[in-house]
Amino acid sequence: MDKMIVYEDDTLLVVHKPAGIATETAKIGQADVVSELKNYRKKKGESPYIGVIHRLDQPVEGLLVFAKDTKTAKKLSADLQGGQLSKKYVAIVAGIPQAQEGELSDYLIKDGRTNLSKVVAQDTDGAKRAVLRWKLLESSSTGTYALLAIELYTGRHHQIRVQMAHAGFPLLGDTRYGTAQTKELSRQLSVHNAALLANELCLIHPATGKRMEFSLDINKFLQLFTPAISKFV
Repeated sequence: MDKMIVYEDDTLLVVHKPAGIATETAKIGQADVVSELKNYRKKKGESPYIGVIHRLDQPVEGLLVFAKDTKTAKKLSADLQGGQLSKKYVAIVAGIPQAQEGELSDYLIKDGRTNLSKVVAQDTDGAKRAVLRWKLLESSSTGTYALLAIELYTGRHHQIRVQMAHAGFPLLGDTRYGTAQTKELSRQLSVHNAALLANELCLIHPATGKRMEFSLDINKFLQLFTPAISKFV
């Protein structure tokens, strides 16, 4: 757990979650970040309380912030809703967008039985608006995949994975929303987890009011994949 912790003080924790580990789960015997943090705090003689502010899908790597008390949790949650707590990502997608940047605005609905979300009509009962912006950073010389920067403006279930797939650019390594063709491309490139990294987190510290920014090295993320995909040329 110590290796996962990027920042810690009396009120909050910022953690680098690896791909393959759930943020939080009710499954018995399955490791998750929240349980690990509770045990970590308990071993230090602290209250085991962990306030979950936002989550990352199990196959996704990246930065998460957790609160150590209910007051901090309430403030960070309000900041997330108000946009003062921002999250940015990079993703490797199948295909190359023609534009250099763009915005996706859709309505999503989650199927609790399958734990999948899909894009639906605006007037669908239970549908929630999902908005993100993307920017093309690099494209492969083969013309088969691209590196995008993505900023979320809403926090819907599987949002980036669903919206990018619906737009025709599924994430490499995404076995749930990818097509047969993108799954085959992922297999060829040995991409086994969704190629998505929550690489930037910006927040206002609830106690001090100080703006805090955290980031991860994109190059280290790319190096997790095969040599063919670790560099865009």
